[in-house]
Amino acid sequence: MTTRILTGITTTGTPHLGNYAGAIRPAIVASRQSDADSFYFLADYHALIKCDDPLRIQRSRLEIAATWLAAGLDVDRVTFYRQSDIPEITELTWLLTCVAAKGLLNRAHAYKASVDKNVETGEDPDAGVTMGLYSYPVLMAADILMFNAHQVPVGRDQIQHVEMARDIGQRFNHLFGKGKEFFVMPEALIEESVATLPGLDGRKMSKSYDNTIPLFSSAKDMKDAISRIVTDSKAPGEAKDPDNSHLFTLYQAFATPEQIAEFRSDLLQGLGWGEAKSRLFTLLDSELGEARENYHGLIERPADLEDILLAGAEKARKVATPFLGELREAVGLRSFRSNVQVAETGKKKAAKGARFVSFREDDGSFRFRLLAADGEQLLLSRNFADGKAAGAVSKQLQQGGELDLRTEADSFTLWLDGQCVADSPVFSDAAARDAAIESLKLALAPQQD
Repeated sequence: MTTRILTGITTTGTPHLGNYAGAIRPAIVASRQSDADSFYFLADYHALIKCDDPLRIQRSRLEIAATWLAAGLDVDRVTFYRQSDIPEITELTWLLTCVAAKGLLNRAHAYKASVDKNVETGEDPDAGVTMGLYSYPVLMAADILMFNAHQVPVGRDQIQHVEMARDIGQRFNHLFGKGKEFFVMPEALIEESVATLPGLDGRKMSKSYDNTIPLFSSAKDMKDAISRIVTDSKAPGEAKDPDNSHLFTLYQAFATPEQIAEFRSDLLQGLGWGEAKSRLFTLLDSELGEARENYHGLIERPADLEDILLAGAEKARKVATPFLGELREAVGLRSFRSNVQVAETGKKKAAKGARFVSFREDDGSFRFRLLAADGEQLLLSRNFADGKAAGAVSKQLQQGGELDLRTEADSFTLWLDGQCVADSPVFSDAAARDAAIESLKLALAPQQD
């Protein structure tokens, strides 16, 4: 079974060693698993909640995109995109907002922390609280539920948001599913083995504490940062305690078991802190040197990054657009063309359960979907220049006749007059594809009186 994994990074700062060891590196390793379908995105809408500096957000988007690619993310294996390039996410956010209970959002940690702080200082409880901060969990739920992620790797402070996504998704399924589960219930994935790195002062490495070591800073800047790592006052020759050394913790996150054992032994035998810091720099420079060059090369080619992200957005929207169409149908935002056609006699054609749904793309072209009685998508049309052309094709299909269906691996296409006019989804296997073909034939079969 393929497991869909989704990870987002908020674009408000420059990636540091802690981001790399705690999130980026393990995510890239996980993406290489044969049974993983990975979605990675730049959470730039989330950034607007925390930051009102446009230049900082723009720079951070560039740096984080370049970091993922330089660190080895294979965009042919994963779906890599910017949140703001997927308009379906914001529309889904509104659909979910309309079913999310205010009481649920009142319990969100970030909102409660802001209220508590205001109360402590004698301010109005909601002073400085924006609707972005308050409804942040709904936007995060839309990120997760749009792509029906099975697992969402998060820190412990983010578990609540995954749980809230489950609550909101369950509520939507209950209200509009009518037996169909639109949303998979996501699970928070907590990897206890993933390193949480200390910063220069021993606290968790964080931009908030200004104690970070930038991931792809120059060799000189990295060496200067390492020289500022706080250590005890023991002199060279005196035994050091590796288990209480922030420097040793950093070294462990990047070294082999053999290197770790040697470093531990040398510290116990009195290795000086100056030499220990030099070894840490050598290790990091060796580990990150090639990636650093790739990173700076990408930073200098922002147009290439833009092309990669837009291609990723197109890939993501192939999932998001038809799914959002189903959700719009479910809540009643339906095209008038999907109504049962009335014959000239005034008698309704017998309903076969399947229905056509027309919609307009952002580029102005028109398309339609054919949905089975249970809401499963059977076909998604190609793009048409105008609604009349799309309507003519859907009308021709409703009139019945021999179908020109051509199979391609685990999917199929529909042809009319020598032209491909629609595509099926990609099914789990050939058996599922063939079952869908039979459903399609039944849905489009001429109705008997």
